[in-house]
Amino acid sequence: MFIFIFQTIWLFIDDFAGKGLDLVIIGKFFFYMMPNLTEKVLPLTVLLSSILTFGTFAENYEFAAMKASGISLQRSMLSLIIFMVILGGVTFYFANSVIPASEQKIYNMRRNIAKVKPAVAIAEGVFSDFEGADMNIKVEKKFGENDRFLENVIIHKKTKTNVNNTVIKAQTGELKSSEKSDILQLVLKDGHYYEDVVKKKSEGKRKYPFAKAEFETYVMNIDLSEFNNVDLEEDLNTTTDKMKNVSRLIKDIDSLEENNLRIVRSFSKSISNRIGAFVPLQPMDTNLHKSRVKNIADTVALSKTEGIPETVNDSVTMYSGDIIDLFQSWQKVQLINTAKNNASNILTSVQGKKKELQKRYEIYNRHILSLHKKYALALSCIILFFVGAPLGAIIRKGGIGLPMVIAIMLFLVYYFIGVFADNYAKKNEIHPILGAWLSTMIMLPLSVWLTKRATADKGLMNFASVLDRIKDFFKKKTSKPSTS
Repeated sequence: MFIFIFQTIWLFIDDFAGKGLDLVIIGKFFFYMMPNLTEKVLPLTVLLSSILTFGTFAENYEFAAMKASGISLQRSMLSLIIFMVILGGVTFYFANSVIPASEQKIYNMRRNIAKVKPAVAIAEGVFSDFEGADMNIKVEKKFGENDRFLENVIIHKKTKTNVNNTVIKAQTGELKSSEKSDILQLVLKDGHYYEDVVKKKSEGKRKYPFAKAEFETYVMNIDLSEFNNVDLEEDLNTTTDKMKNVSRLIKDIDSLEENNLRIVRSFSKSISNRIGAFVPLQPMDTNLHKSRVKNIADTVALSKTEGIPETVNDSVTMYSGDIIDLFQSWQKVQLINTAKNNASNILTSVQGKKKELQKRYEIYNRHILSLHKKYALALSCIILFFVGAPLGAIIRKGGIGLPMVIAIMLFLVYYFIGVFADNYAKKNEIHPILGAWLSTMIMLPLSVWLTKRATADKGLMNFASVLDRIKDFFKKKTSKPSTS
């Protein structure tokens, strides 16, 4: 836990350094982060402790004494197996209750910091970028309670094309916020306002028009969610799945799946109507159809008997050529351009909806991942124990040296497989259930194989037998068959 807390400090050092946060707030943040780190810490702890314990037993010939007394490896592991099963149950409870509560605490803490101390997101002497608010803020000095008072404020506001066309300078400023409101007021005093006026016509652009004004008081309203995003640089919408327990996740998964399917059906129906495809046909009048068939048959029979050319007087005329050939040349051009524009508009709509649906299904996949990770974390502790305990008995080495190296290598394999599977599952490239269980399921056959070899008192791998088999294989290939 100590190692992973230091890793967290390095990850968030830029967000805390120079922001005016006291040690109590930083300490609370890392305290609330500790339950979330348990997902990484606990599997590594179980693996390392089992290798160290059983490696020390084997190195000191404790297992030899147990076997001489008639105690097998499974019997010597029985008490620890029971303990690991209990630990797995406690881990599941922890993942289902404590981790969601800690995530909620972190979320509330971030919002409280943004509301009570909004100046945290503004650093002195540099431009602080607020992408959601489309502006940059630079202050020379912050002072007062919660650093709410600012000196020498410079603000650059951006257009939709990400161009700085507005500059606001003020001698002083004040940040006003409330815990009950999501709106932050930035009150600027004694300043200047400059804005480039964008003209649509080329003649107006060549004159470079602008607007300039002086003000005594200028009030800006800013959404506090932008301060939250800058504070810890994390999208809060993607962390809500970690704040839910199993029952809530199951309920929300069903709701998300139903909503996604409803949106896909409605969009598919809308696109089909815009294209004009799959127009429902009118029901056929069977009596009218039978009378038409009878009239056509009578006409054909009469023409054959009396030598009259076959002319069928029917309201439906079959045309086998291209439909566009029925129109004149200038109409053809209009039809092609209209069809091209309609297809382009439909493709634009589909591409825009695709991004929305990808985001929705990513949230849906995250909920499935969070649900199954709670079960996988509990089972991974048990499986990694059956990896570490027999491995320690096989290598017969205790202490911090070789067992530590082996434990870290196995954990890195387990951890990186889980990270890659998690990322693939979020992007819907593999099923989310497989993404949650892949690393644990890969360790399962390894635990079974190591337990069998440790029970049979075999080494990790008999290289001599492997070399003998390779030699025998090549001897069979090179030897010639005997002839009678």
